[in-house]
Amino acid sequence: MCDKPTPEDLFERNKEWAQSKLELDQEYFSRLRDIQRPNYLWIGCSDSRVPANEIVGMDPGELFVHRNVANIVPHSDMNCLAVIQYAVEILKVEHIIVTGHYNCGGIRAAISDSDHGQIDNWLANIKDILKANYEELSAIEDEQAKVDRLCELNVIQQVRNVGKTSILQKAWRNNQKVTVHGWVYGLHDGLIRDMNVDISSINQIHEAYQIRS
Repeated sequence: MCDKPTPEDLFERNKEWAQSKLELDQEYFSRLRDIQRPNYLWIGCSDSRVPANEIVGMDPGELFVHRNVANIVPHSDMNCLAVIQYAVEILKVEHIIVTGHYNCGGIRAAISDSDHGQIDNWLANIKDILKANYEELSAIEDEQAKVDRLCELNVIQQVRNVGKTSILQKAWRNNQKVTVHGWVYGLHDGLIRDMNVDISSINQIHEAYQIRS
């Protein structure tokens, strides 16, 4: 087994990486320094196996990223909401992509009845989805299949949560073009699955959540 890199090793790797970029393009960092115009906001899981830019083949500056455990968008999370607001109102992104991944540890923990400490308060957002879909999920005997299905249902719910924010509804009222997508990434094959739950207007949100003026 290889030794884990030290912080000093990471500094050396950084120097090598920066030099390799300059060898290919002398203006690489000067362009990044002066401008940020991504067209996408990626809301993903903090899992280290899901590097947002890399799995969609994008360079730094092309993808605005927010990550947390299990890619949750709760309306009480000011950090997540601040990212969404900046992306929509300042960067004017046209696409917000909520991306979960199969075999998510946060999802697996939410299904479990074990005590995980403070994180259980965060995962209560997932347990609400588990409860809402309890009959479907209880009918799935295979534990891995159950976890993966809840990963999909979680993404679908978080897409709705993004759409219900006052930020997105204000943008849509002002005829700003922005679509929310729901994807799930497969750790086993590196491929993304589209859940086909795009939202791009207030009319796609339940009337109870609509803000019309």
